[in-house]
Amino acid sequence: MALVASAACLLAAPCAQGASAPPRDISIPGGSLDAALLRLAQESGEQLLYSPELVAGRRAPPVQGRLTSDQALAALLAQSDIEAERAGPKVVVLKRRGAAAIAPGETRPFGEAAQVEPPSVPRASVVEALTVTGTHLRGVTDQPSPVLALDRGDLDRSGYETVAGALAALPQNFGGAAAEGAINTGADRSGNNTSYASGLDLRGLGANATLILLNGRRMAGAGAKGDFVDISTLPSIAVQRVEVLLDGASAIYGSDAVGGVVNVLLRRDLQGAETRISGGESTHGSPGEAQFSQAFGRRWSTGGFFLGYEYRTRSDLLAADRPFSASADLRPLGGTDHRTFFAHPGNVLRLDPATGTQVVGWAIPAGQDGRGLTPSQLLAGASNFGEPREGEDILPEQTSHAAYGALHQDVGERLEIEGDLRFGRRRFSTLIAAPTSTFTVTRANPFFVSPNGGATDSIAYSFASDLPQPVTEGTAQSFSTSLGARLDLGHAWRLESYGTFATETDASHSRGLLNASSLQEALGSVADRPQTDFNTARDGFFNPFAGTPSNTPAVLAFIGAGFIDTTSRDRVTSADLQADGPLFHLPGGDLSLALGAQARREAFREGGVNFTSGVAPSAGAKVDLSRTVTAAFAELRAPFVSPDNAWPGLDRLELSLAGRIERYDDFGTTSNPKLGALYAPLPGALLRASYGTSFRAPSLRELSDAPINSPSLLPLNGARVLSLVQFGGNPNLRPETAHTWSAGLEVGPELMSGAHVSVDYFNVRFRNRIDQPARQSLLTALSDPALASFVALIKPATNPADHARIAALLADPATSTAQGSFPPESYGAIVDARFVNTGSLQVSGIDLAASYDTDRLNGHVRLAATASDLLHYEQQLTPTGSVVERAGIAGFPAKFRARTTAEWSKGSVSALAGVNFIGAYKDATGLRIGSQETVDLQLRVAPARFAGTSLALSVRNLFDEKPPFYDSPAGVGYDATNADPIGRFVSLRLAKSW
Repeated sequence: MALVASAACLLAAPCAQGASAPPRDISIPGGSLDAALLRLAQESGEQLLYSPELVAGRRAPPVQGRLTSDQALAALLAQSDIEAERAGPKVVVLKRRGAAAIAPGETRPFGEAAQVEPPSVPRASVVEALTVTGTHLRGVTDQPSPVLALDRGDLDRSGYETVAGALAALPQNFGGAAAEGAINTGADRSGNNTSYASGLDLRGLGANATLILLNGRRMAGAGAKGDFVDISTLPSIAVQRVEVLLDGASAIYGSDAVGGVVNVLLRRDLQGAETRISGGESTHGSPGEAQFSQAFGRRWSTGGFFLGYEYRTRSDLLAADRPFSASADLRPLGGTDHRTFFAHPGNVLRLDPATGTQVVGWAIPAGQDGRGLTPSQLLAGASNFGEPREGEDILPEQTSHAAYGALHQDVGERLEIEGDLRFGRRRFSTLIAAPTSTFTVTRANPFFVSPNGGATDSIAYSFASDLPQPVTEGTAQSFSTSLGARLDLGHAWRLESYGTFATETDASHSRGLLNASSLQEALGSVADRPQTDFNTARDGFFNPFAGTPSNTPAVLAFIGAGFIDTTSRDRVTSADLQADGPLFHLPGGDLSLALGAQARREAFREGGVNFTSGVAPSAGAKVDLSRTVTAAFAELRAPFVSPDNAWPGLDRLELSLAGRIERYDDFGTTSNPKLGALYAPLPGALLRASYGTSFRAPSLRELSDAPINSPSLLPLNGARVLSLVQFGGNPNLRPETAHTWSAGLEVGPELMSGAHVSVDYFNVRFRNRIDQPARQSLLTALSDPALASFVALIKPATNPADHARIAALLADPATSTAQGSFPPESYGAIVDARFVNTGSLQVSGIDLAASYDTDRLNGHVRLAATASDLLHYEQQLTPTGSVVERAGIAGFPAKFRARTTAEWSKGSVSALAGVNFIGAYKDATGLRIGSQETVDLQLRVAPARFAGTSLALSVRNLFDEKPPFYDSPAGVGYDATNADPIGRFVSLRLAKSW
């Protein structure tokens, strides 16, 4: 059931004689007091006025039975210090017991007549008929699709200080895409998260298949493709609640709403101020973080505003600081050795006639300076090994500033206008892997020595000991604004219109890279170029035969001056108009209709400069793409049976229908329906089901991305093969389409006192999925039979046709040398990782949510659990390919994830313990990866003598459990898509409301 918190809006409430309505069937599950008050308001038609601070973090017991609204409200508030005063026939004001009355003579508790005309009621939050995520209709409390809701208290109790952290921990989220910790570890199969952003990937369907909204509005995209939303700069102090729709919703919202919808709702106003200071650190020393938040606001009789600012900083986490990532040699942990022959000292390569590829023939000995080295001193049959992630971070350093402002104002009795403005700037910095290369050395190099009397040597080399650790740093800057109006049309109809502008600008700068052209010049393989300031006679030659660092600073500065600068900007501009209201009355209630239209303009730009080859920086391929989208939508909800006209065995029956048509000017039109049904055989038991189609339009870059060829070392049969990987767009892409359906059962406290349980089955079937199959499984691309059509194994050293093919690709300006420069003979494979419409993907599973509230242990106890059991993740890469089960395979979503919590509270003190569990799964070879169990703890106190002040101590991973071992082909000993490398993390948060 969707539990939603209150929205802040304005009300002038005249005093009048009044009392609550006659008794009616009330059913409110225990949980957040904020959500319970909303449920009561929706069921009773009352308006409840209170400040968000009054109910923040408070819990309410379950309430059910045939009660008046006054009786139900009294039961909800019985265990608190909050009291209610009636300010009008349908208006109730909540305040702390003992606080000053709203105005002298204005109200009497619960409906007693007031004798004096009062002034306007001070501004407070009003629980009114709201539009919740998953529908355009107001006043909907239950939906055919499951919705998770997290209010401010839930976010605070998660142990995370950011919205991104709390949502990433949901059992339904997968950390393999758009997660900062998956990039440097090789776990991010998409490779699009160039700004180390934090997105969400519901069901593992892709971060671009999860639609993220801000106050119901679209946000601009982040990353190299602009195809997912970065939530890392949303100020947590401004968040009122988050609603997560766990179902496809293209019939409501259009493209991208395949895996689900996450709607982050920010605060509209605040009476006073709020300050938060927090800090924490891993008990291993790093990373550490600190956060400061400040909010101001005011309410008046016809409006209000909110201003919030947040600063956050977190240090980096080096791979060397954790035993499971310190070395690619995983044999001590029970795995294999993933070190490479790119090493210092280097290795002289030879041609393997059996495979046609270059392999290590001689190791360059350590402990010598490369001067006077003789052929006999080269170690035949031996190999030096290099650490592919030596000196690298597994988590980047992050610093962010975020600000948000909102204003709303009534204009007369029927019109409300509102606007908001958001700005975020995040700076990231991370140490990346040292450059490696295979290069040819000739006799022109004074240090040259040949083990076999040849005229050239081919050497595999790592520059980790020669050059400073390369760094990628940059900024991610987001901006959005919206302006809207709501007009009461009469007869319960409302017209809403708004315009939105959002932009995301990502800039990254990688420095300390190898310049392949400069290396050739420093080796003497080419003559000194007059265009450079380097001179081998003056500055010296690069010595690749040294076993200790022996090259001069001038040589190293010359070859290590490479860099790549990239800037991208995604922009979304939209205008929306919609209306909703009742058409006529059915036996079970009003037949409601919503209809509307949207026009949206999407644009993406990218440009950059590259200096990893050549004598001067060169401009990268510029991307400047845009398109226009127009849409029309409608939604109908028909309640045939309600508790007011219930029959035995039929307490409620409600059907819904929604549809949306969208036209894209670059590929055409798509239409998507959605059907839903709610059936309650008796009070407290609700069955729900939905079916719909969803789609995701190809992103601008997926259609038009410039081609790039990049060398990469990929594993094959225990060795690593140098492969040229081709990336690029595809103008012939078709939209992804999906059929989604779900069915669930919800049982409330009417049947189980104090308990609430929901079970939902989901099934999503993708067709024509836009993907890069080889890139998604790049580390197994050469060995996975399912990817054979995307891989060409070549022998350019012995096959002239293969040599001509790879040489032509290497000569293409689209070929990058940022990872090193390698001769054609070094390559053993060509991998096609360009975008294509693949076969299909079918994902199905079961979600479970349960809670139980009771008064025990001299206080209030709440037990809760959420879980997601992935039954199938069946992938078919091509229309004629075989179906492969990926559920529970490393790099894909785990089969089972769960979180359970137990909370005890009494007055101003509360304690919460949580257990996070991920079931055992397997790697691609079938080896078992153990289950993960971590325990979280939070203690919170809000002393009465310091009104408005609270202190919370949180410990994540209390027993400092290490991730289960995974023999990753990337050379780290854990699965970064399903595990957290931080370990025990202790934080303290001080909050004060003014």
